[in-house]
Amino acid sequence: MTKVTAQMSVSLDGFYAGPRHSGEAADWMESAEAAGFFRVTRWVTDAMAWRERQGFAGGEQSVSSRVVAESFEAAGAYVMGRNMADGGEVPWGDEPPFRAPVFVVTRRPRETLVRQGGTSFTYVTDGIASAVEQARAAARGKNVAVAGGGTLLRQVLRAGLLDELELHIVPTVLGTGMRLLDADLDLAEKEAIELTPTRVIHTPEVTHIRYTVNGRAALVLDDRGSGSGVEAR
Repeated sequence: MTKVTAQMSVSLDGFYAGPRHSGEAADWMESAEAAGFFRVTRWVTDAMAWRERQGFAGGEQSVSSRVVAESFEAAGAYVMGRNMADGGEVPWGDEPPFRAPVFVVTRRPRETLVRQGGTSFTYVTDGIASAVEQARAAARGKNVAVAGGGTLLRQVLRAGLLDELELHIVPTVLGTGMRLLDADLDLAEKEAIELTPTRVIHTPEVTHIRYTVNGRAALVLDDRGSGSGVEAR
């Protein structure tokens, strides 16, 4: 059964990058946003499975590398935002690491971009739900992976389209930056999105926690702390 999944590396205090860079794109590598991003994704760039997909040599054949390899294997199609697609177009080169159809959520139409290795970029202008549905049809029974960025992931979660979320929690505190689970999830005053952890993998560099997304639920007053109605024994 095809699931819509997402994963993100975050700091202990929930940031996936430093403060948003507002200058020239060419200066991004020197920005605080980039510094935070590269800190929380350091474990990924050390992983052999990630480096192989990027065409790089080396890396560690570790537990975290197996987590990366598993995520690549499970994905039959991807959904991503336009900023991520545009930013990666040159660095990814002629053979991007996805090796599957990618559906880009955008307001600006563009012809489908076909690359080597099985990757294609289809630009979807009629919304996130349409992009997810097209990706689901193209996934051939595998999962649809929401590749990012963080804003798109929140939009998918807010729309109730996400089945599974995996957080890679890095033991560092950034203090400020771009927070993954922010206030724009459109939750009512007494409402939450409930999740159930289904797998936890600990390493010294990062803890991988996979959740099933159960959906929205009302927040109900819990008076268990008052002791009322509980007979002492």
